[in-house]
Amino acid sequence: MEEVHQGTFGTYTNGHALACKILRVSYYWTKMESDCCQHVRRCTKCQVYANNIHVAPSELHSLTFPWPFAMWGLDMIGPIESFILVAIDYFTKWVEAASYASVTKSIVVKFIKRDIIYRYGLPAHIITDNGTNLNNKIMPELCEQFKIKHHNSMPYRPKMNGAIEEANKNIKKIVQKMVLTYKDWHDMLPYALHGYRTSIQTSTGAIPYSLVFGTEAVLSVEVEIPPLKGLCRSRTKRLRMGPKSTGPAQLDRGKTLYQHRIKHVFDKKVGPRQFKEDLVLRKILPNARDPRGKWAPNYEGSYVVKHTFSRGALVLVNLEGQELQHPVNADTVKLFYP
Repeated sequence: MEEVHQGTFGTYTNGHALACKILRVSYYWTKMESDCCQHVRRCTKCQVYANNIHVAPSELHSLTFPWPFAMWGLDMIGPIESFILVAIDYFTKWVEAASYASVTKSIVVKFIKRDIIYRYGLPAHIITDNGTNLNNKIMPELCEQFKIKHHNSMPYRPKMNGAIEEANKNIKKIVQKMVLTYKDWHDMLPYALHGYRTSIQTSTGAIPYSLVFGTEAVLSVEVEIPPLKGLCRSRTKRLRMGPKSTGPAQLDRGKTLYQHRIKHVFDKKVGPRQFKEDLVLRKILPNARDPRGKWAPNYEGSYVVKHTFSRGALVLVNLEGQELQHPVNADTVKLFYP
């Protein structure tokens, strides 16, 4: 089996094809196909070069907060000649953004103070990715000063901070369609933000501007076409007086229903995988530089699962007993068969 599978002319084929190839050279035994499948399953090269697993190992867990401006997500768009710092409030979906030539640690702290704390009060939580600009030495000092809890999403797992990633995507799309020379995007960014803030959000069923200020924004069309102004105002008044006005209870109900709908669709595709003190292989992250280039494997290891958390996070240690710097999610590992 070993010679046919990985010998001089071996192609590291699957178990069924390996059994057929052995049968062609006139070898046969009762459990040949089963033994071939087991041999391939335990082949180290077949495991580390295996295709990535795209099926989610656990159910979706939505991240919510019960009042406005208590939890903010922070991320960066760029480089596009310069950078855009973007922040989103998880409750109202209100977005703040500003462009900078470079994003240094002092710029990040200045943005948090000026565009979040001094405008909307002290948040309870700030969520960022693991970028060095957003995790500098000044951030712990800022969070300690204002009693803010700073959380990091897992490396290369944007869905853990999905609200800010979705906001980034939408803002980029809006700016792409508004620019004329592709060098005037700095001027178009405020217009894009205003358009985003005054558009209804699917996740809340409400307009961020209305949730923040308690009134409707005056749109340019109401000024350019005066006859519509009275009509729009009267219609807005009827909507506010009617039973369909968006109150806090209705907003919370709408968000809950939307999250349940998304969760139902996501959970139908889940393929549960449990890990407990098992040997596993870890998916190689895109930032890992490998001189083999296209010939690099998809997985590395092996590692031992030290701790398992309820929502899919794992703490891994290598075979020397050294714990990895960051936890990983269950969808980035697979069982290893020595």
